[in-house]
Amino acid sequence: MKKLIFIFVLMCMFSCGDYIDKPKNLIPKDQMAEILADLSINDQATFMYPNSNLEAGTRYVLKTHNVKSNDFVESFKYYTIKDKMKGIAEDAQKILVEKDPKADKYIKDKKSKTIIPQNIPALSR
Repeated sequence: MKKLIFIFVLMCMFSCGDYIDKPKNLIPKDQMAEILADLSINDQATFMYPNSNLEAGTRYVLKTHNVKSNDFVESFKYYTIKDKMKGIAEDAQKILVEKDPKADKYIKDKKSKTIIPQNIPALSR
């Protein structure tokens, strides 16, 4: 009986693996950052021009990077579950600042204005 419990415990320990398998067509981190930067530019364009089509812009961005939408979604899920998306998003932000230096001033202004006053109760924030 002890051997059976020991084998069961070992099986449980070794069966716990990754939550997600690595996709076949995993997009490299640097290309993923470039795609996210272009998608955020596309998002801002649709904000500035409300009658534009976000879906068409997204398809165009993926097509320019030669990436299928399914591959992008699977890579996004993989990087998110593996906790690597924060670094990729920071790289995308650096790419955006390189493309538009005015964006750096805008980011700093937004960060300085989002200071939470201490006299407001936590639930009201």
